[in-house]
Amino acid sequence: MVLSLTLRGMARSVDNGVYDRLGGSWWNETSPLNVLHGSITPGRFTYFRGVLARQFGTGAAGVRVLDIGCGGGFLAEEFAALGCRVTGVDPSRASIGAARAHAAGRDLRIDYLVGAGEDLPVPDAAFSVACCCDVLEHVSDVDRVIGEAARVLEPGGLFLFDTLNRTRTSKLIAISAAQRWRLTRLTDIAFHDWDMFITPAELAAVMERHGLAPGETTGLRSLASARLGRITYGELSRRLDVGQVSSTAVSYMGYAIKARR
Repeated sequence: MVLSLTLRGMARSVDNGVYDRLGGSWWNETSPLNVLHGSITPGRFTYFRGVLARQFGTGAAGVRVLDIGCGGGFLAEEFAALGCRVTGVDPSRASIGAARAHAAGRDLRIDYLVGAGEDLPVPDAAFSVACCCDVLEHVSDVDRVIGEAARVLEPGGLFLFDTLNRTRTSKLIAISAAQRWRLTRLTDIAFHDWDMFITPAELAAVMERHGLAPGETTGLRSLASARLGRITYGELSRRLDVGQVSSTAVSYMGYAIKARR
């Protein structure tokens, strides 16, 4: 399992360099990175907020959260607005710069660090929550990233995730329609490689190996491909209907809990 996930990553054709080239534009509605903002971030965070409530009660103030692969800070700001003590880590300096600037503009106190998910620049057992969204399908070593997430969580801590499933349906929607077909693709950027998608069973096995007990896996309504036309990426994002669904055929989200010693 570890070998297969690593080898797929080594053969990737994902353009991860886009986060350096466009990293300053996360909050710009004309940027393809902004697609994650308008509906996808609220859709997934509604689910995560419910998980937090079940784990910590109604008050999340003071809960220590690590956002792994935070990008421009979309999810980090959602956690911070709840009163969580948030740290965001991302390998792209440009993205971290954009995240810091936007958080400062909202007077949100978020500690942003440049670093990779495979080698997180934070201490052991320092967080109650580790969040890893839109990340696992981009990294070269899934096992190492999950291992790092487990390392930085305190016993009983939450690991929150979402990623893309490796199915025929996801290949049709997330690769062919969204990236390849001229009439439906949203951008020419190769954001995803189907061979790097991860099935729920594969992810569960990796989490369990690192002491993270899967608690739930549920579907996340997929990004339906649509011709961009004359609207911005930001407007497209707001028009999407994103949220929890039963099918995990395209994308899925969930949580795991670190074992108590």
